[in-house]
Amino acid sequence: MKITLLATLLLGLFTLTPAGAQNQQPNPQQQRMTTCNQQATAQALKGDSRKTYMSDCLKNASSKPAEKSLTPQQQRMRECNDQATQQSLKGDDRNKFMSACLKKKG
Repeated sequence: MKITLLATLLLGLFTLTPAGAQNQQPNPQQQRMTTCNQQATAQALKGDSRKTYMSDCLKNASSKPAEKSLTPQQQRMRECNDQATQQSLKGDDRNKFMSACLKKKG
């Protein structure tokens, strides 16, 4: 009797475990890894070139398949930052420029 009960419980446990694992969605990092891997395979990359591509892809440096759109404030911040970099501003000058640039409308 105890053996039958134990066998039934173990069988039930094993049948439930794979079902729970299949219902889990991959996290964003896993999705990015899958996408980058597929792209590297499609480009027939091997060896060091594949490693470099995968590293860049996972950092979102060269391909940005899942990049979220920026809010207007984030876009303005990026534009002001680019302008400050082009003007080679540093320290207090950069801070003053960024402050003034971010306060501008439109």
